[in-house]
Amino acid sequence: MTIAELAPPVGEPLTLAEARAHLRVDDTADDAVIADLITTVRDHLERTTGLVLIARSFRLYLDAWPDASVLEIGRGPIVSIETITGYDALGAPFEADMTGFVLDGAALPARLFLPVALETARAVNGIEIDFTAGFGTTGAEVPASLKRALLLHLALLYAYRGAVAPGDQPADVPAGYDRLVAPFRRMKL
Repeated sequence: MTIAELAPPVGEPLTLAEARAHLRVDDTADDAVIADLITTVRDHLERTTGLVLIARSFRLYLDAWPDASVLEIGRGPIVSIETITGYDALGAPFEADMTGFVLDGAALPARLFLPVALETARAVNGIEIDFTAGFGTTGAEVPASLKRALLLHLALLYAYRGAVAPGDQPADVPAGYDRLVAPFRRMKL
């Protein structure tokens, strides 16, 4: 199972003004650095939790439909499933009938139930599911505790900006970060 991002987010969950206010930075001299750090902390939070903060499109590639007919999708919250595509013996794509499918997009992980298993002739990546995931299109729709975690992380990375190379960021996570993110983290037993 592979998930590919089809388009980057149209914005970030934190604005430059919010970041500057939190960092108590009045001038614009470090705006480029702060903007890069906003992207870094968003990316880190999304990669470690499976969350998508700002809505965008993804494609999930599967070799075969799961035996249980319920598919767990590792990114969320999922807003919608656009298409489910399979491939016939000649390699031509066809869209699956999505009648009766049930999406539990708010679950962690999100789950998709399709009553009839999709058969594909392609051995690898024979099923493609295009979906949209995210809390919304702006940072205003991101839960407050996640925004607070982003701001705390941003402040720590900003403080480390001269000590740690940009390619080695994030250098660390601040105290309290894990508690803010914990309700949204996928737990495995």
